Amino acid sequence: MKRTNRMLAALLALTPAAAVAQGVIVAPHAVFIDHATRSGSITLYNPGENPVEVTVSFGFGYPTTDSAGSMSVEVADSAPANEPAATAWLQAFPRRVTIGQQERQTIRLLASPPAGLPDGEYWARLIVSAKGGQVPVAGTPDSGAITVGLTLEVRTVIAVVYRKGSLSTGLTLAAPSATYANDTVAVRIPMTRTGTAAYVGTARVRVLDAKGALKGEDERALGVYYTLDPRVDIPVGPLAPGTYKVVVTLSTDRGDLPPKAVLPAPPARDSVEFTVR
Repeated sequence: MKRTNRMLAALLALTPAAAVAQGVIVAPHAVFIDHATRSGSITLYNPGENPVEVTVSFGFGYPTTDSAGSMSVEVADSAPANEPAATAWLQAFPRRVTIGQQERQTIRLLASPPAGLPDGEYWARLIVSAKGGQVPVAGTPDSGAITVGLTLEVRTVIAVVYRKGSLSTGLTLAAPSATYANDTVAVRIPMTRTGTAAYVGTARVRVLDAKGALKGEDERALGVYYTLDPRVDIPVGPLAPGTYKVVVTLSTDRGDLPPKAVLPAPPARDSVEFTVR
């Protein structure tokens, strides 16, 4: 007799090696669809040695930050009222597929927006759920004919953006703040999107001493749908007493995305000083 325990994708944090073995690689990591073509695609690759069952679905969500500055994307089955959602009129073909070991599969995305759709940008999240073979559970007692394992499900969630008409974007950057503790500078960067589309770009943060020497830096991809106030922790090691400056630069430079996917906007810059006593 064979006994199997099924567990939620959230439990994968406890078994990172298994998650890698069971998942598929999704490319690209964001899909931009224009109103003229109304279609797009992703490619799934199974790098493992076992077949993987894949299900593709759609949800709604976008990056937000909590009071501590931690960023997350909560994905719901449907969008709240008055949100520019594309979830109701997006389809994936095929929606279910089994991908063999080291094989690829193309998934076509088709948009069927309602007639008279106003100009604007509409959002969704594409959810790729991959379920593979069992992972044995270590530490179980010898039970003879009984085998205990976990059937793991790995979810990859990427953005889908549908655009119609002429769109613009930009950012208003409020005053950043910086604190130094435990050899780390914690920077908060409150920002608000302007224009008619989400801001897709890069945040660069540098810590400089009084002479302009670089003490630490961070660079990360950014997607601002409404507002964000992320916390960026920059390891700098022990700092001598003195005054230091944090320089924040936000730009639409994104080397990981096609140029036509990124709407241009002027860079936003600001700085803040802190003192080590």
